[in-house]
Amino acid sequence: MPKFLTSLLVLLTLCAASVATAAEPIRIRVVSYNIHHGEGTDRRLDLKRIAQVLSDAEPDIIALQEVDQNTTRTDNVDQAAELAKLLKMNHVFGGNINLQGGRYGNSILTRFASISASNHPLPLLAEGEQRGVLEADITVPGLKQSLKFLDTHFDHRPDEKERIASSKMIAQLIQDWGDRPALLAGDLNAVPESKPLALLEKDWTRSNKEILPTIPSDKPTRQIDYILLRPKQGWKVVECRVLDEPVASDHRCILAVLEWTEPATN
Repeated sequence: MPKFLTSLLVLLTLCAASVATAAEPIRIRVVSYNIHHGEGTDRRLDLKRIAQVLSDAEPDIIALQEVDQNTTRTDNVDQAAELAKLLKMNHVFGGNINLQGGRYGNSILTRFASISASNHPLPLLAEGEQRGVLEADITVPGLKQSLKFLDTHFDHRPDEKERIASSKMIAQLIQDWGDRPALLAGDLNAVPESKPLALLEKDWTRSNKEILPTIPSDKPTRQIDYILLRPKQGWKVVECRVLDEPVASDHRCILAVLEWTEPATN
């Protein structure tokens, strides 16, 4: 082979080796659902119905709010554990208040094998219900770092000050996360144009560009349930929609199909 062709081949090989290559995207199906302790708008307590709604969405990760653990009103059932059993998933629970002999709070379920979590109380600025944010690290095959996942339920009262304080606290919670993949899901009790959402969207991106009403479940008119993501440049939203289930809870369930692409490497 002529010398100049050999040199050209070596140069092309070196160039090809130096071109950044991106990994295949990792697809994750995420659901957020305020289950109203399993009681539907027909006043029937039915966890199996909740489980069916969730199963139909084929989720990888589920964020639940208003979950009872061993309370009198829900027959002393550990609802997070029971739903995890019905769905054949792993789960963690974050109890925020004592209620009727048990606990009440948020839960994260996942089909992935490894999940660890810690629960953080949100600011309580006046007499009322203690809220919390459940922080989980989920090992997702293909991700270089564990996925950070937050599940929360903000205060519902007309005054926004506690929701604003909660948004600010979450900003503090994530300040050292850098560009690792992270998701935030839950019932924020705030509409998209509200100040709490504006504060959150300094760090997070809503998975739905168009407003997707989630309450009341029979004829939704307002969106207060969300799935948010960060960093924006790592995620692609394949689909985001609200599931058509008007009875199982007083909220509708929101589903986001997301793809994460690891940064290109040399």
